[in-house]
Order: sequence, then C-alpha cells, then structure tokens
Amino acid sequence: MIFDDKTILVTGGTGSMGKTFVHRVLSGEQGMPRKVIVFSRDEAKQHEMRTSYLHRAAATDEVIFRNFMNILEFRIGDVRNFSEVCGAVRDADVVVNAAALKQVPTCEYFPEQAILTNCTGAANIVRAISEHGYPVQTVIGISTDKACKPVNVMGMSKAIQERIFISANILNRSTRFICVRYGNVLASRGSVIPLFIDQIRHGGPVTLTVPEMTRFLLSLDQAVDTVFEALANALPGETYVPRAPSATVENLAKALIGDSPIATRVTGIRPGEKMHEIMVSEEEANHCVTRGDYYAILPMLPELRGDLDTPPSSLRKEFSSADTVLDLPGTIALLKTHRLLPEQVSELTSTELLR
Repeated sequence: MIFDDKTILVTGGTGSMGKTFVHRVLSGEQGMPRKVIVFSRDEAKQHEMRTSYLHRAAATDEVIFRNFMNILEFRIGDVRNFSEVCGAVRDADVVVNAAALKQVPTCEYFPEQAILTNCTGAANIVRAISEHGYPVQTVIGISTDKACKPVNVMGMSKAIQERIFISANILNRSTRFICVRYGNVLASRGSVIPLFIDQIRHGGPVTLTVPEMTRFLLSLDQAVDTVFEALANALPGETYVPRAPSATVENLAKALIGDSPIATRVTGIRPGEKMHEIMVSEEEANHCVTRGDYYAILPMLPELRGDLDTPPSSLRKEFSSADTVLDLPGTIALLKTHRLLPEQVSELTSTELLR
C-alpha cells in the first residue's frame, strides 16, 4: 500500500484534482497515511474544504471523517515562496505538486505569473530537497496534454515543469521525481462542462469555440487513478499518460443539451488554443511503452534511460485527441457513466459538481 504511514504533501490541494486526491487518500484505499498536508495560498478554499468534511463526511463516511479529524492538516503558503516550500516539504515523504495556473487565456495575458507558479514553484520543491537534504521519497508533478508540443504559455510552463522534475533525478538520487500528464478533467474547476450546464440552466445559448475541436476527457477519479498508478509503478524520470477517449466540443454540447430547445453559438478559437490536443508527441512515441491502461514516456536523459533494457516502443505516431473520437452516443454514454448529464445533476450547483 503506497501511503502506509507516509506523510503526503499536496500543493494546490484545494483545487479540483487536489480535493478528490485528498478525499481518496483519507479513505485508506491505498494504505493509511500518517498525515496529509494541504498546502495552498487561498484561505477561503481551505475553509470551504475543511467545513465540507465537517458537514458532509461525518454524515456519509465515518472512516473519512475520522481520518480527516486525525491526520488532515491545512497550511497557508505559496509554492512561489522558497522558505514556505521548505517548511512544508521537510515533513513529507511524498509530494504531489498540483499547484498551478491552468487557465489558458489567463496565462496568455499574464505569462510571468504562469512561470512563477508552474516553473519556479516546481524548482523551489527541487531546490528545497537538494539544498537541505530532506528525505522525500517521491515527488510527482501534475502536468497536462497542453505541455506536449505546446503552443500556449500554460502548456509551455507545464512542459518546463516536467523537465525540472525529470532532470532533478540526476542530482537527487535518493528522491524519485516523476510526472503524470492528462487531458481535460470532466467537471473540474474552470472546465467546459460546468460552463455548459450553467448556460443550459439559463436558457442558452451554449457557446462553442470551434465545433470540430477535440479534447481528451477523463473524470476526476480517473485523474487520481493516474497519480496512484504512477506513484506505485513509475521509475525515476517517467511520465504516465492515461489512454483516455476524446470527444468534439460540439458532441459534448449536444450530449448536455439533449432534447432541450437550447441554441448554440460559435465564438471562435481562443488565444493559445489548439484544434486537437496531443498527449504523446511523435518524438516521445519513440520512447513510450504500455503499462496496463497507461502509456509511460521514458525519460530522454541517457543517465535515466537504462537503454540496454528499454523495451520496444508502443506507439508509431503521436497520441492525438483526433485519433479515437467518440461519436455522439459514445459521448452521451461517457457523461452518463460519470453522472454528468443535466438530469443527473439537476439538483447540484456548479460548486457541488466539483465535490
């Protein structure tokens, strides 16, 4: 069990993925940790997360409530601040770096802010371990398909974050640095599904950037599953990628609208957006292997490769969201499976969609 008696630090732990990750860690499904530390700079989100356990977990899950009371700790801090990072990292066995600026337009207009959080934040974690010799066992960076052949600042800064963590294995041999990379998370904060549902509730129109645009889709739990899988099995410098389905923006909207008389309006592509996302590039495909339901991108650095034992590549081309696009019935089935069709969430607010 990967978390038995471990102290786990989750930077950005009040975000959508961070909250789901913490919730599942507290369930004990991967072993019972000694402590879980949520490290973030937004006191309001920390308060909301804390009270959500007090009011809901006690009534719905006694185990999680008991673990919340005993082992969950909240710390205000910023990954941009080296001393604050040191204070958090020194107590951790496992660091999950989910702190990020992830909105594409925001990063386009404020690129220096994206660099400070997504790049300097990662470098601060590595520096803290390197300079102080903290006995951290594993650091995992949460990345995005936009880091693959990036065309926007968010993706560029995440691509650099990946390189910061992967290269850290060279000079920090006692700590394993790994990454995960995945696409759009269904119903995560700032994603398109809560926006579409809100537009539908208000009578429309539902705004589409480009109808034919495709995106990889996975649930919050599948995102957490990817992190768990990498923590359990990834070798130093590897990046785990889920073999996720994709859908067009148009079919996503149609699935959510259903039979409602809601109009759609095409608004055009936003600054920094791609028509199709790529999870594994053509260059990375040359050193990508299959691990169950995941691809593992092996590190490019020869010191980490162990080339003599490298198995044949699993891919012959890039892994693009344009490759295996769900049709409309498939898109409906995917949303239905994750209880995201309007009739399934009719009583929920956008906030409740995010747990």
